[in-house]
Amino acid sequence: MKYELKDDYIELFKLLKVLDLVESGAEGKMIIADGYVKRNGEVELRKRAKIRSGETIEVADVTIEVLSQE
Repeated sequence: MKYELKDDYIELFKLLKVLDLVESGAEGKMIIADGYVKRNGEVELRKRAKIRSGETIEVADVTIEVLSQE
């Protein structure tokens, strides 16, 4: 799955919500806090981590490539 950034970055929990991987922002924050999200291969526990172009996010069996807007 690919996500094209509209700005310089998107906060991690918002990315999960925008892509409909979670029902709500609160659910997104919970799965991040519980260690189910990886950022560039490492577990990311910060709900508001700034995700930028070139990063890869993994949630369960979904891999998200974050791209810059062209």
